[in-house]
Amino acid sequence: MTASPPPAPAPEPTHAARAHSFNAAAAQYAANRPSYPPALFDAVEELAGRPLTGARVADVGAGTGIATALLHERGAQVLAVEPGDGMAAQFCGTHPGIPIVRGNGNALPLADACVDLLTYAQAWHWTDTARSVPEALRVLRPGGALALWWNTDAHGVEWSAEQGRRIARFSGVDIPAEKGRAARTDLADPSGRLRFARREVRWSRRVPLDTHLANIGSHSFFLVRPEEERAAFLAEERDHLLKVFPEGTVEETYDVLLLVAVRP
Repeated sequence: MTASPPPAPAPEPTHAARAHSFNAAAAQYAANRPSYPPALFDAVEELAGRPLTGARVADVGAGTGIATALLHERGAQVLAVEPGDGMAAQFCGTHPGIPIVRGNGNALPLADACVDLLTYAQAWHWTDTARSVPEALRVLRPGGALALWWNTDAHGVEWSAEQGRRIARFSGVDIPAEKGRAARTDLADPSGRLRFARREVRWSRRVPLDTHLANIGSHSFFLVRPEEERAAFLAEERDHLLKVFPEGTVEETYDVLLLVAVRP
């Protein structure tokens, strides 16, 4: 009797599947994802050449509103743009006083030359730059700015680097490399129409171990994996982290990668 061939490996999740995966975990995302430090917004103002106070801002891929709310607190007249049902519902429940419209960076539901600042927090890499760059240029006023940023694990933190290697083995995705490519000035706009300035802002937060694990669990590379695999990985990760942080409080250190380009 001929042995049955081994089952074919499961196909890798598509870019679209990863993008849509957040909607089922919007509450977890809102509760556990890191925020952004005041120094980031200071740098945005400096590179954009104008204060956020009074600026007309569209925050695209707003998600649950982590960055949107901070822009609002800085005095910006901010409008959120979000494509996902689950994320938009979480946004509305958490930030009822901030307007939100449905849409994405490839086809912005905005008028021509209507904003002073267009922001993408953790979101530009979900766009098709062949479409999102012309859209950004269309909706920005002359002298307006496009600001893109990502929280990334800080270089030189060994426990975090080891965790990154475990995540890469589990998911097949090198997250630092993925974010690093997105934040390269030549890849953020391959057409070369935008001239980006780049900054890095380091900051940290101390959180309970459960919050740190839930943060990992809110990422797309994790959400698209089978539930039993996710549970097993998080259990093993808890054991690794308790060796480094036996008191159960994790110090996460981030480098925010910031790109800002001013529209001619």
